Amino acid sequence: MKAACCVLLLSLLMVPLLRTVYQRFFSMAAEAYTPGSLSAAFVTCPNEKVGKEIARYEWKGKIEEDREVLLMIKTRSSRIPVLTDFVRSVHPYEVAEVIALPIQQGNPPYLQWVGETVPE
Repeated sequence: MKAACCVLLLSLLMVPLLRTVYQRFFSMAAEAYTPGSLSAAFVTCPNEKVGKEIARYEWKGKIEEDREVLLMIKTRSSRIPVLTDFVRSVHPYEVAEVIALPIQQGNPPYLQWVGETVPE
């Protein structure tokens, strides 16, 4: 019960901060962004549909607009450095987004197939 009360109290205390973040985020999305004002970046490309339409992000102090496509590549952990080097060599951006996430669970037959198919 104490924990629930603390969470509720913290949630209520965060409302003014969240309102400010919400307003700034949506003003940027609606092209009403004022350069030099504070902003928060929650996502760069939330999904493929939105990314193909438009992505807005801060780069070198300016708000940029571009088209992005989310590409999910599945490989072994041992192959990530090689894959990252390849993406960086062919990607048009100065800083290519490459993020690795561990597989914690999955369909055992699929995971076995990946293990058998992708070399170490």
